[in-house]
Amino acid sequence: MNPILEPAGDALRIDVVSDVVCPWCYVGKRQLEAALERWRATNPGAPEPQVRWHPFQLNPDLPDEGMSRADYLQMKFGTPDPAAIYQRVGAAARAVGLQPEFAKIARQPNTLRAHALIGAVQGDAQQAIVERLFRAYFVEGADLTSRATLEALAREAGLPDAAVGAALDDGEARQQAAEADAEARRLGVSGVPFFVIDGKAGVSGAQGADALLAAFGQARGSASLPG
Repeated sequence: MNPILEPAGDALRIDVVSDVVCPWCYVGKRQLEAALERWRATNPGAPEPQVRWHPFQLNPDLPDEGMSRADYLQMKFGTPDPAAIYQRVGAAARAVGLQPEFAKIARQPNTLRAHALIGAVQGDAQQAIVERLFRAYFVEGADLTSRATLEALAREAGLPDAAVGAALDDGEARQQAAEADAEARRLGVSGVPFFVIDGKAGVSGAQGADALLAAFGQARGSASLPG
């Protein structure tokens, strides 16, 4: 069974399919955090919700070294100007307290190694590396094709050295990330962010905290998603 569809226990479980170079995924992460804060406030005796992150590559065919961001924007959107492309998502990001610096991004990366890092850990460590990668890319303009950069970000996030080394240097870790991406697509995920609640209710896109809260409630009393 795909782990996204595993039966949930007593704790609310949110599986997030995401890419670290997806600005709407960064927005969706903040919306999820807001929804969870409200969930905790209205369910004070409930176990702490569990959040798990799963890979989805927006550009799986990019070479390992990525490509120039300007060339990528020109190829995909017909203009190298990020201001013309990201006006809507930039406004959405600012509405949830983010301050993206799209103009700082110089390189469009292949994100398979970044996903391998995320998959190397669980729990609080996974939340920390996801947040650090989003911030590094969208706020600092970090080059996520650089092994040294990924290693430094992972250490800043507190990941164990053994997990970092295995994720960045072990081809099996990248293969597992690629297989998890393929599994998400087989479930019907074609865009991100995509949230699955308790293996039952799905929310496609960064629809906001209200939509996520509604899905939390639906999942607590619904049948499973088709697998």
